[in-house]
Amino acid sequence: MSKQRESIISAGIDIGTSTTKLIISRLSLLNVAGISHVPRIEIVDKEILYQSPVYRTPLLDETTINTSEVEQIIQHEYDRANISPHMIETGAVIITGEAATKNNASEMVHYLSKEAGEFLVATAGPDLEGIIAAKGSGVFAKSKGNRLVRANVDIGGGTANIAVYKNEILLGTCTLHVGGRLIEFDHHVIKSISPPVRSMLKQEGIRLQIGDSHNHPHIDKVLNMLLGTLSRTLTNELQEKDRPLILGHKPDWRLPIDVVTFSGGVSECMYQLETIESKASYNDIGILLAAKIQQSSIYEKFIVEAPMETVRATVLGAGTQTTEISGATIEIDPSKLPLKNIPIIKHDFHEQIENGISTLEKTFQQARRIYDTAYVENNFALSLTNIPLVKFNDIQRIANEIKRLMNERNHPDLPIILVVESDLAKVLGQSLIAIGVQQPVISIDQIHVDTGDYIDIGKALKTDVVPVIVKTLTFHSSEQ
Repeated sequence: MSKQRESIISAGIDIGTSTTKLIISRLSLLNVAGISHVPRIEIVDKEILYQSPVYRTPLLDETTINTSEVEQIIQHEYDRANISPHMIETGAVIITGEAATKNNASEMVHYLSKEAGEFLVATAGPDLEGIIAAKGSGVFAKSKGNRLVRANVDIGGGTANIAVYKNEILLGTCTLHVGGRLIEFDHHVIKSISPPVRSMLKQEGIRLQIGDSHNHPHIDKVLNMLLGTLSRTLTNELQEKDRPLILGHKPDWRLPIDVVTFSGGVSECMYQLETIESKASYNDIGILLAAKIQQSSIYEKFIVEAPMETVRATVLGAGTQTTEISGATIEIDPSKLPLKNIPIIKHDFHEQIENGISTLEKTFQQARRIYDTAYVENNFALSLTNIPLVKFNDIQRIANEIKRLMNERNHPDLPIILVVESDLAKVLGQSLIAIGVQQPVISIDQIHVDTGDYIDIGKALKTDVVPVIVKTLTFHSSEQ
């Protein structure tokens, strides 16, 4: 009997600082397990059915998204694609950049999760946005199987989100106030200057103000300052004068970067890969910044590769979803299932128990920066990979470190969720319970996930396994 395929419709919507865009895709699924085996559903083909024009993100003012206009854009594009919300079975809405900090970003998230289809909906903080863009641009996939350290620099309207990878392992992230809309024009004069640029101008004693000509010579000085900070970030040589342009933490990767790829709206000005009609006009420094980057010493210091996608690096990530079945050696609290939209942070032991345990805190702090906010009860799952052959004493040491770190979360009462690639989930989960953790424990195994993925964990089946939906926020190759 031939294996039967089915297909689902996926939509991706990216609402960013500068632009909003949408993509509709068809995902083909197939049970790749044998007839006598537990079903394992994988996406075996992906077809882009429709891509919207790139719209300027509608704003009511500097701090408020125009929700009704965004709704109209989405509905208009659904109509053009001949798609209705009930047909959307999977996908993601990502609110990125400074758009995620707008007063009503939360309102937008709730509306879209109810009205636009069956979505994974997230406001992506700067670190997560960098991770998503690195996958959408192709940098994550290109990093597999070689020793080169690759950085994706996603430059949008308000920020440059940097994610650094080696062999598909996230080495670090950093976000800068470097973007195309930091200075905007109206009728050939300066209409707005962003607060970070104002701070930089004041620090350097440079006078530039609203109403000055768009040809004012000090604009070039601003561009040089933005580019200087970006270049020093990539070489990990930041100076005190760069502080106004750093958003959050400093670069946290240790290995030197070999290859740099630019994605985002500014990179579209560099590469012009966008071929469809665009409704987003440039009345800002985006084109000037793109030209400045192309003339910079970055091209001498690094190998610079073009991305697979520029302005669509994030929206193309709104797509793939696979269903997997956990292993049978798991430890779960059935009362806490099902769980939906749990983000993943991956920790690689590299077959070394001592280093794996000692570096667990660094991974945990990275997870807290990306996902653990004081204001919203967001949980995350810790993925543990490449754990070497260990003794029971080593398992207890891992459990004790996890217990200590989980108690430092902003919401320590949330369940401890572990995803273990090897068959250690049950013994690790039981060890946590034995040492007296106060939280419910969900520990599953034989699931492959990466930082930036999300998972749904279903209710336990009669065979003592659980179905797991792995939601990967990018289109990446399914080839092994």
